[in-house]
Amino acid sequence: MTTRRHKTQAPTQWHRSGAPYVWLTAGAVSMCLLMVFGLLGLIASRGLVHFWPKPIVEYRVTIEGQPSVLLGEIADQEEVAAQTLRDLGVALDSKAALVTRYLVKVGNRDQGGADFRWIPEPLVTAAREPADAVVLERTEWGNFYGFVRAVERADGTRVEGAEAFAELQRALAVKRDIESEIEHIEKGEIGRINYAMERVRLDIRRLELKDRKTDVNLAPLTARQAELEAEYEQISNELGSLYTRINQDRVVMQMADGREVALPVARIVRATQPNALGFAGKMGFYFSKLGEFVFDDPREANTEGGVFPAIFGTVLMVMLMSVFVTPFGVIAAVYLREYAKQGPVTRAIRIAVNNLAGVPSVVYGVFGLGFFVYFLGGNLDRLFFPAALPAPTFGTPGLLWSSLTLAILTVPVVIVATEEGLSRIPRAIREGSLALGATKAETLWRTVLPMATPAMMTGLILAVARAAGEVAPLMMVGVVKLAPSLAVDANLPFLHLDRKFMHLGFHIYDVGFQSPNVEAARPLVYATALLLVVIIVSLNLAAIGIRNRLREKYGAAES
Repeated sequence: MTTRRHKTQAPTQWHRSGAPYVWLTAGAVSMCLLMVFGLLGLIASRGLVHFWPKPIVEYRVTIEGQPSVLLGEIADQEEVAAQTLRDLGVALDSKAALVTRYLVKVGNRDQGGADFRWIPEPLVTAAREPADAVVLERTEWGNFYGFVRAVERADGTRVEGAEAFAELQRALAVKRDIESEIEHIEKGEIGRINYAMERVRLDIRRLELKDRKTDVNLAPLTARQAELEAEYEQISNELGSLYTRINQDRVVMQMADGREVALPVARIVRATQPNALGFAGKMGFYFSKLGEFVFDDPREANTEGGVFPAIFGTVLMVMLMSVFVTPFGVIAAVYLREYAKQGPVTRAIRIAVNNLAGVPSVVYGVFGLGFFVYFLGGNLDRLFFPAALPAPTFGTPGLLWSSLTLAILTVPVVIVATEEGLSRIPRAIREGSLALGATKAETLWRTVLPMATPAMMTGLILAVARAAGEVAPLMMVGVVKLAPSLAVDANLPFLHLDRKFMHLGFHIYDVGFQSPNVEAARPLVYATALLLVVIIVSLNLAAIGIRNRLREKYGAAES
């Protein structure tokens, strides 16, 4: 009888011990981790494979009794019902219920009108991978697939046969050198001259507003303007000669259907023969494309090239947001914890702060647009930049207003984390400092705040994690699809907070949902998403490292 009572009570005691809830919690955490790592694995597998060179396949197909030849790389394949293809007008002799079809990237959009073609497997009569097939990555119109037949030099000579591809690589190397000179002139010299000319124009406008536009005051500005125009004319002539040199070579390509097309080498970014590459060559190509993705500017409506301006804009905005949000959040937390009288008003403020953390981010974007851009920015323009009006300086969305908007969005997180850290500091430490003669401000500044820095860093980590991925508010207060220049350059004041910028989160949205070529942009979405995750993790790891050092230094605060 005793044994039976023990057996019936054992499950009840196990339940009361809390062990089921521990296992339930552990299982939920494990499931969350599996989903997170599964998502990261999916993004990484889809994104990183985008840069690996794929073989070029030549398909001979028969469509409605007419033979044709297609050249391209397989982008995807799927199993579809044979009846579905017949309903679309595809004549199939196969009796199978399911048919494999391939999505082939055939490129040559300027010649054929479409980058991709679906090819049902039963229509394929032959397939091979020609070793001399070439992929040309172009600055516009996407990839070109074909065979190099000749290279026409600027001096009129023509290189044909087996030496044509090597001559094309030589011409591309020369073209890249000239492009480097052009970029240096356009972004460096001409950018500097344009900036100086704009400053002169604003100085003249200021004289007009102050009714001091006299010949004496205008003389140095006019002389400076003439000097800049002469320098600009000289550099423009040099730039024109470089463009003339870069636009002279041409490559003659043969398409899969036998037609020959002459393409300017100036419009070609890279020429490769994927089928002729060994493993070492493919690895070199892979890292070359990966480097281009990270360090180059975008092209082809953001579906090709790199994302460096978006990386730069994301990191700079997060750093500025951190500079703005940390002081305000810490000051608010110090006041609520150390100075405010604890009562209904303080409790209401705390409730309001906690509720602010749940407000949709787009609401902060509307607030930032109305208050920062239109009200604050418009008044700043009227007070400090009247010479530039009606063109706005700060009365338009830009980097400064985006950083401040995200600072307001994340300040509740910093307040709550800092206040929690202040509450964990023993009261005896405060009393000991006061007993030694320190004032309350000295105690707070030299004793309490240093010990609460790990909690401040925790709040900053949470703020960075949330702000780095926000897109909705940024669409209203500063982010753009393509920024003509970075917010940092060699012109005073070096950091231009009024400029618009690119952001990785918005770049993902733009490429994934606004791109005119969805199939070509899809792998780039995964690659950009992976890069955004890597940047957020890197920023968080840096902040966590700083927090751990502070915890070791002020370990008493954690006791």
